[in-house]
Amino acid sequence: MNYTELKTNIEDICEQSFTDAQLAMFTEQAEQTIFSTVDLPALRTNQTGTVTASNQYLTMPTGMLYVYSLAVIDPTSAEYHFLLNKDPSFIREAYPVTATKGRPQHYGIFSQTSFILGPTPNVTYATEIHYGKYPESIVTAGTTWLGDQFDSALLNGALINAIRFQKGEPDMVALYEKLYAQAILLLKNLGDGKLETDAYRNGIVRIPIK
Repeated sequence: MNYTELKTNIEDICEQSFTDAQLAMFTEQAEQTIFSTVDLPALRTNQTGTVTASNQYLTMPTGMLYVYSLAVIDPTSAEYHFLLNKDPSFIREAYPVTATKGRPQHYGIFSQTSFILGPTPNVTYATEIHYGKYPESIVTAGTTWLGDQFDSALLNGALINAIRFQKGEPDMVALYEKLYAQAILLLKNLGDGKLETDAYRNGIVRIPIK
């Protein structure tokens, strides 16, 4: 389902016309709820950068929601070294003298724009961070993985917002919430289940015969 089809379905089901701004709001809020509920590949991205010698801070990627992993790359061997996530207070306690330098072992979220590393880097390291970030909305992209592969969750999520906007009857709100919950359950089975396993390691999922 592309965005044009989504807008048409919302208005047809609600039997009301909405402005483009309203339809975008319904859709973007639904996407935000879905992506905050289920871990999907569309959320995953990575970025390379550098952390310079004597600078214990690393700028966060724009739009980062959370970290999957952060690594520094040895400039001599090109070996990846993955850092352990710690609270900034731990890093300050473990490395109280910022002039003490070495290959970073830990990182913490120092502010909404930067990480703090410990110990302070002794040389310049390349970095690679895998992190979660909201993908481009179907509102601007026109088509997305969510719209193409799991439009039931997106449509019902947007309908909940539209029905509430209309001040719809409680039973109608409850109906779309139920349909949305059913779609999210199936999506979680995919995103948090099947996409995190494979048959080689976990075997094929089997339903017991009664």
